[in-house]
Amino acid sequence: MRRYSLIDRFIQEADRALRTVAPHATQAQRPTPASPHAEPALDDHERQHVAGLMRVNHTGEVCAQALYQGQALTAKLPEIRAEMERAAREEEDHLAWCESRVTELGSHTSYLNPLWYAMSFGIGAAAGLAGDKWSLGFVAETERQVCDHLQGHMTRVPLRDEKTLAILEQMHHDEAEHMQMAIGAGAADLPAPVKSLMAVVAGVMTRTAYRL
Repeated sequence: MRRYSLIDRFIQEADRALRTVAPHATQAQRPTPASPHAEPALDDHERQHVAGLMRVNHTGEVCAQALYQGQALTAKLPEIRAEMERAAREEEDHLAWCESRVTELGSHTSYLNPLWYAMSFGIGAAAGLAGDKWSLGFVAETERQVCDHLQGHMTRVPLRDEKTLAILEQMHHDEAEHMQMAIGAGAADLPAPVKSLMAVVAGVMTRTAYRL
């Protein structure tokens, strides 16, 4: 297996970062779950609201990419690094699906995505340095909070918007699998204050991404 130099790794991470935050740069490997459904008749307020929700979900996927890449960079065990990289590839589908839906709704992704990527990458790298069981614990808790967040969004989307709901349902299924992967690989249960801090940060991201 080829061993990459520090400069090689830096270039790889810079390329991943640019492809994550640059508009329309990420291509999904799976077709969007929205494709079988017709575009619903939404009024202007509903379109803006759903676009805001999907912008939040897109930013969440930007953060997930950064977290997984940061953790993969500092993970100690090769099998843990491989799992992080596999999860990041699967999250690319979510990134592309959310961006496509936001565009269909006539809106844009968050202007603050580069900032959120940088912050999340740093958090992921720090979690990886803390040790693989803590890094996996961070993944498990992140995905648990994401699943709760997606369930909440599914109750706020108009029922006739089957395109958006189909995307959210598939994302929820995938995120739950990632959570179970982390738990099965030996994730540590994070201390309650850490979980609370993660929820606070997620709340700030949600409120800003909905508007910006």
